[in-house]
Formats: sequence, structure tokens, C-alpha cells
Amino acid sequence: MAEHLLFLTGHLARARLERVLADLGKTAFTYDIVDIGVKVAALMTEEIIARRLKPPVTADRIILPGRYRGDLGSLSQRFGVPFERGPDEVADLPAFLGRAGKPVDLSRHDMRIFAEIVDASALSLEALMQRAVDLAAAGADVIDLGCLPETPFPHLSDAVRALKARGLKVSVDSANLEELETGAAAGADYLLSLTEHTIGLAIKYGVTPILIAAIPGDLDSLGRAIDAAQAVNIPFIADPVLDPIHFGFAVSLGRFLEARRRWPDIPMMMGTGNLTELTDADSSGVTALLAGICSELSIGNVLVVNVSPHTIRTVEEHDSARRTMFAAKQDHALPRGYDAGLLQVHDRKPYPNSAADIAALAADVRDANFRIMTAPDGVHIFNAGGHRIAQDAFELFPGLDVEGDGAHAFYLGAELTKAEIAWKLGKRYTQDEPLTFGAALPGKQQDRLRLAEAGHTLRLKKDKAP
Repeated sequence: MAEHLLFLTGHLARARLERVLADLGKTAFTYDIVDIGVKVAALMTEEIIARRLKPPVTADRIILPGRYRGDLGSLSQRFGVPFERGPDEVADLPAFLGRAGKPVDLSRHDMRIFAEIVDASALSLEALMQRAVDLAAAGADVIDLGCLPETPFPHLSDAVRALKARGLKVSVDSANLEELETGAAAGADYLLSLTEHTIGLAIKYGVTPILIAAIPGDLDSLGRAIDAAQAVNIPFIADPVLDPIHFGFAVSLGRFLEARRRWPDIPMMMGTGNLTELTDADSSGVTALLAGICSELSIGNVLVVNVSPHTIRTVEEHDSARRTMFAAKQDHALPRGYDAGLLQVHDRKPYPNSAADIAALAADVRDANFRIMTAPDGVHIFNAGGHRIAQDAFELFPGLDVEGDGAHAFYLGAELTKAEIAWKLGKRYTQDEPLTFGAALPGKQQDRLRLAEAGHTLRLKKDKAP
């Protein structure tokens, strides 16, 4: 007879737990899931379980979340069934159960990325095209041509046509109506940004407008622009406008909430640059938060800019965020355990081995080859000659006895420095493997996120940088 398992969980994890177990396919066990009545599974206590799980319990084993810290023996005795801690993360449950599991699907999303080239008018056509191709490779769906104030853009028409010829969607972003009309006449797909007073331009050329309020922050004005677009049945995208911190940020968040309440089904946009660009914080975390807000409010368009060097990978970060948020939303789950693209500086599980584990391993080594590992107490290096621990790579070198072997000394120096960086940041270190920085790096670490999607007409050679 097949083993029968009972999984105890909370409200937030239930849907994803159901999905993960269903994706296992045919198994050597049957199972039931019980929502124990708490929001976060890790917060369940022995008292809660005893009160809400009514005997008799029909199961061979009861699996608790890995973060449950109560007395398993007491529960097992109370219910007459073995209780076990499972893994900390639902995503790791297939491995815990001895199954391969179904890979996380990050091929889908429901968010369009507009990537603005803010200085498009100052670039040559050749330079502009290269920038656009790079942005498309990073995940941009629409190339937004930013027009600078009081800066002529004589090649605007040529730029729009050239980008369209490459199979790219194009938007023109200007406060100058003449530039917007030039872009529309050349075949631009979108115009940023029109108001209740200027929406006629979009109607004239059949271009999709991004609508904003004529009076900053006035949703009634935005509403009149929406009404005008709906009256002539043209597609549009509404942008309530996200303001920077200390310049209306909190109020503008409320504006997005109110806009979605007023217009439950209209397409909307959020420009994230006022947060990513104008806040001295790693942009990956800011992007994750804003993408989460967009996911909850069904905001399907984001306008992304990269001016500050600290946002150099902002398009890649938005691409990673939109895929993770979509997958989590489909699972009715928290956005964790799907992908590490936005975990750039720190890892959630930096130390797979404890200091005691490493000490036991070091005691069994019988050869001269150095092994390097990290644990909460620092960097460990060991071979048959000894086991050393430090938090500064320079402290380890004098005891390695490699002064006469330049190649070996260079190798150990590079690896120990890498290990020290990983330890200080709280990242996972694996000897002879590069440190991972998620979406912060181009190339191979991002290839897995740049998945082919139906409807894409542009196919670009993948970045081969290491």
C-alpha cells in the first residue's frame, strides 16, 4: 500500500504547495494538505496544531514546514503519527521527497517594458541603433526615444523608421508636440505623454497614447483623457505618475491605487525611474518592490530608464522581476524560491556547510590539495597539512607554504579573495566557480532569463561574456 503523507501549511503557502505536489505526477505516495489556519506556516505552534488538527489522523507521516521550531516528539506522541520537518522552502520539497519536480516556468510574464534612451536626440543614428539593440537583448519590448528639451532631433523620423525596420516597437517621449507628431508620422507605436488637451494627436495618427493628467496629480484630468480615448475607441495606456521619495512618493502610490479602483480594467503604466534612478539603493530591491505593486494592481507596462551608473542592469532587473512576479501570482504565492535574479548582493542560503561540517571533512583529508569553503565564522582552507580559518584572506597566506610556486600562489590568492568577498556579503562560495550576482551581470547568468516568446520578431545573438 502506498504511503500516505499529510502536509500542514498556512494560507500563504497552500496554493503553491498544491501546485508543487500536483506537478510531481505519479508518486509512490498519496497525500492530503491541511491549512492549519495561520497566515505564515512558520508561525504555527504546537498549541495551534494540537487545537486545530483533530485526531484520529489518517497518515503515515505528517510533514511540517522546515521553519517550524516546536517539539516534533511531543506532537508525534500526541497524535500517534511521526511528525517531520520538511525543507524551509516549498520549492525544495520535490528533492526532500526524492523527486525531480517540475522546473519553475519563468518563460511567461504579463508586463511590457518600455526602455527609454533619454539622450536619443544627442546620439548618432548608428549609436542609437546599437543602444536599442542592447536594450532589446536585455528584455525591452519597446524602445522609447527620449527627446531632450531645446535639443534638435533632426533624425527622429529616420530613427523611428530604422528601429521599426529591425522589428522593434517604438515610442517617442517628448514634451514638444512637433516632435511627437514627427514620431507619429514616421510610424511610432506609442506617444509619451498626452493629456486631455493633446490626445487629438493620437487620434489623428492612430498611435497608442500614454495618457497623463494635464494638471500633475489630478486624476480627474486623467479621467477626462481616458474618456476621450474611449469615446473614439482607440487603445491607450494611463499613467498616474510615480513621484520620487520626499516629493510626493507616498501620495503617488495612493494615486495608483485610486486609479485602479476608478478604472478596474484599463491598461496602466508605471514609470519606475523616479525611484530606481533617484534613490541611492541597489536598484534590484527597488525594482522587486515596484514590480510587486504592478503585479497586484495589474499594471502591465513599465517605463524604465538608465542614466545613473548604479542602474546599469535595470532592464534586466525588470525582466527578472516581471517573470518572478507572474509565476508567483499564478501560484497565489509569495515571490520567493522562484529565481535568484534579484538576489545580487546576498544569497538566501550562503553557507551549505556549518563550521562543524567543514571541520569533520578537513579531518578526513589525506592529500596536499587545498579545499576552500566558507561558513558563518569565516573562510576555511584545509589540506592534509592543516585547517586554517580567517575572515581576511591575507591572514591565511603565510601558512600555505606556496611562496615558491607562483602559479599556485596566484590561484589560491584569487580563490581566497573570492571566498572572502562571498563571506563578507553573505553569498554562497563554491571553489573554482564564479560568484553569482543574478541580473547584475550580463551574459551567461542572464541567458536563462532571456527565453524565446511567441510574437517576438527580433532575435538577437546572446551575449557570450563570461
